[in-house]
Amino acid sequence: MDTFTPDLDGFSGVISIRRDDEVVGEWAVGLADRTAGVANTPGTRFGLASGTKTFTAITLLSLVADGLLSLDDAARALLGDDLPLIADDVTIDHLLTHTSGIGDYLDEEVDALASLSIPAQRLDSTPAYLPMLEGFPAKFTAGERFSYCNGGYVVLAVLAERAAGAPFARLVADRVFAPAGMTSSGFPRSDLLPTGTATGYKDDGRTNVFELPVVGSGDGGAHSTVADLHRFWRALRAGRILPQELVPLALEPTTAEADDGMGYGRGVWLDDGDLVMAGGDHGVTAVSRHDPATGITVSGLANIEVRTFARTREVMQGIRERVGSAD
Repeated sequence: MDTFTPDLDGFSGVISIRRDDEVVGEWAVGLADRTAGVANTPGTRFGLASGTKTFTAITLLSLVADGLLSLDDAARALLGDDLPLIADDVTIDHLLTHTSGIGDYLDEEVDALASLSIPAQRLDSTPAYLPMLEGFPAKFTAGERFSYCNGGYVVLAVLAERAAGAPFARLVADRVFAPAGMTSSGFPRSDLLPTGTATGYKDDGRTNVFELPVVGSGDGGAHSTVADLHRFWRALRAGRILPQELVPLALEPTTAEADDGMGYGRGVWLDDGDLVMAGGDHGVTAVSRHDPATGITVSGLANIEVRTFARTREVMQGIRERVGSAD
């Protein structure tokens, strides 16, 4: 099969095309560490920003599968007196589908790159996020409409910890990364990145260490590789992470027109037949899209803020056309 060559102009990161056990094409450009002069490679770990939400949703569905939670459970049942402005009728499913209407500490309808209200180094665990989530009145009644909500996914991490009695990062590692064979994925501290992890760079050349929480939670902060993301999609669809009967819960459209013509499931964007995880933040851009019809995964991971969503869509379309012509 002829490989579709992506546009790499101004890119810094990895773009990968994989199908089953085959690497169809892979390109690594730019530097993972500008000070040390370390180049990005296909095995480099990158931050996923909001791509983390996909893992959060699957972790919550795993807890549902084990009977520790139900989609209809009210968030209040586990929140107790915390976050009193979250309405009593907001359920876990409202949070998963971005239809909760709760106020958001980082409202992307206002400013997607707003500064943190708490010093980044203090955000070193999911409970440490609670003060940052306080004081935001509801935007609308639960279930009324879709509105992308970062804070809602941190609330899901809080609920997961309380239901399962374990730190959120460990829950994701045990319930998603391990069964999928994602050995290079995790939630590293931004001030102690493991070897082989790309540093995120802002447009002015500074790193993003002061811009993002030192340890991620339900709405962002996971790191992964292009190989691990391909493993994730394959494991999810094969029923190795969730029981096969629960996989459709993640992938069914809960909102048909959520954003830019895309639908939304539970933690997964739905774009013209592709399953998509996507995220962008200071010094981070990440997109992984999987085509269930062909088994192809196209991932673009960057350690700068750069056009990536459109790139991966173009690559997927190009390679899909070649697969069709080959068949």
